[in-house]
Amino acid sequence: MASKVAVIGSGISGAVCASILAKNGISVTIFESARGPGGRMSQRREHCEDGRELSFDHGAPYFTLNAANSELQSLVNAWESRGLVAQWNAKFGSFDYSSRSFVSVYEDQEVSTRYVGVPGMNSVCKALCQDPGIETRFGHTIGRSDWLMDQNAWSLTSIDGQDVGHFMGVVATDKNTFLSRFTDVTGKQPPIDLSSDSGDGFQIKEIPASPRFALMLAFSESLSSIPIKGFSFKNSEILSWAHCDSSKPGRSTTSERWVLHSTAKYAELIISQAGLQKPSPALLTKVAEELFQEFQRTGIDIPQPFFKKAHRWGSAFPAVSIAREEKCLWVEKRRLAICGDFCVMPNVEGAISSGIAAAAKGNGALCFPLLIALQAWKFVMSQCIIYGAFTIQDL
Repeated sequence: MASKVAVIGSGISGAVCASILAKNGISVTIFESARGPGGRMSQRREHCEDGRELSFDHGAPYFTLNAANSELQSLVNAWESRGLVAQWNAKFGSFDYSSRSFVSVYEDQEVSTRYVGVPGMNSVCKALCQDPGIETRFGHTIGRSDWLMDQNAWSLTSIDGQDVGHFMGVVATDKNTFLSRFTDVTGKQPPIDLSSDSGDGFQIKEIPASPRFALMLAFSESLSSIPIKGFSFKNSEILSWAHCDSSKPGRSTTSERWVLHSTAKYAELIISQAGLQKPSPALLTKVAEELFQEFQRTGIDIPQPFFKKAHRWGSAFPAVSIAREEKCLWVEKRRLAICGDFCVMPNVEGAISSGIAAAAKGNGALCFPLLIALQAWKFVMSQCIIYGAFTIQDL
């Protein structure tokens, strides 16, 4: 029987880790508190009053690759051959509020190649979560995890108290599973207690993160006055960057859709006033209007959108890296891996690298013992066959 591993979180790091483990013969169950996979790579679907459906990559707009990272490149090449990602060839740059002009406009080939998921950023996560050997349970929040020393295994319990199974290893990609923020949101202790692993040097109570607000806009006409498809904002305390979501490969072009992100400073100010609880519709409407007004303050001819909505990313953008060289945290005695963009760097590439590293730890801890057991089984069977042959001949 294949070893069983639980992966908590179905963002790109969890999906990559689960896929690699499954390809090595390990049975994987992914637990995801949301309704679908992706994390910050999730695609937001909205419906207009007239029934039209809109989609937005409201978290990570794209990812890039360093040509020197052959491991990631081979992985992305495989995704590209499956039609899960495509290169986004477009002009990018920045807009300076001081001069009210676009500056540093450059062609795509002047920087690292940009990749996007097709037809949405979450397409890779969706596909990997459906790989053979992987079971995915959406809407399942893990509320407790217990290491059973006598069984050398983990026992996991959902937040509503249901036993969800025993596992030989656990991979946690959701940082809230071991941070105090879990207590702030649920009133319960975090499911994973790293303090008991003081011998491993992991004393992590908090991982600083930068909040953001995302603004999703849809227009009936093209914003022809904007000469580029993605840009950062200089000298603005409210907006940090914007991109034309509908210009990506594989997207619907029935409307022109843009996604804008606020600065961390603006988001922190709003949160300091409103608190960390789920933002009210009134607050999100206020934020949407303020972000759009700042967009209009560029002086660019921007018509009124037929759709405008804000979303808060409260702690999705980590401000530190906790594993850097190792790329993941590994508690060998309990076969526990911690991985995610917060381990390497706060982007998609960092999350992928961390997921690969965690899978390597899991494979080393679980696949090698399986191989030894398989070899032992083959030896026993060969002896039985030999013994059986002798018995028949003797008769």
